[in-house]
Amino acid sequence: MLLKDKRAVITGGAQGLGHALAARLLKEGCRVLLADIQELEIAATVRELRAAFGENVAGRRCDVTVEADVKALVDQAVERLGGLDIFVANAGILISGPVTEFDVSQWRKVMEVNLVGQMICMKYALALMARQKSGAFIQINSKSGKKGSFKNSAYAASKFGGIGLVQSAALEMAALGVRVNAVCPGNLLDSPLWVNKLFKEYARNQGLTEAQVRQKYIDQVPLGRGCTYEDVGNVVVFLASEASSYMTGQAINVTGGQEMR
Repeated sequence: MLLKDKRAVITGGAQGLGHALAARLLKEGCRVLLADIQELEIAATVRELRAAFGENVAGRRCDVTVEADVKALVDQAVERLGGLDIFVANAGILISGPVTEFDVSQWRKVMEVNLVGQMICMKYALALMARQKSGAFIQINSKSGKKGSFKNSAYAASKFGGIGLVQSAALEMAALGVRVNAVCPGNLLDSPLWVNKLFKEYARNQGLTEAQVRQKYIDQVPLGRGCTYEDVGNVVVFLASEASSYMTGQAINVTGGQEMR
């Protein structure tokens, strides 16, 4: 176990990547507090994880765009866990469309969750870590934080901004013993987001079938496959551990060679 007895918070933890990262951190020995805006789903996820890993996991509803919610989440981490070693900022949304037709309120919504929500999480998690003089804040970003994304301007803009936020916070926290990094996954083609939404949305926006959309995105990857939860989890565990103690302000690609910058 690389993270035995470490104390972790994961936002967006009810399903998909957040659920998988919770299971991985529990497997590595962490005690985990999960948060998600979906109250029923987070409760179900906690029950499932407790059946596999025991009482080392709890959950609560949290809207990362609401400052009081995030403050209460970090306060609960102190009360339940005694502090905070790892914060995985995973909550996010994706709404796509051509920039010339994008509903401005929907564009703003993406920025509010993916960028402002990240800042609010940093505000409270990093303040606690600074008092402790230790901790690792890990932002789940995207390859879309490194290059533009077709008919996906809101998401890409929010993720570009997220990397600037990580780099700026890393500079502020370095002297306090707190590290801030980002993980930039490639396309998680088997995730609920893709299977239940993006294949349909991209097929409609791009005039393709869902099967053609899948193949299009696989063909863009030099290693010839989509990104998996395990691929992302490997890097998150590394960034959370002392093995990465000389790394801060980084945005690490996990893209099969699709993005190299």
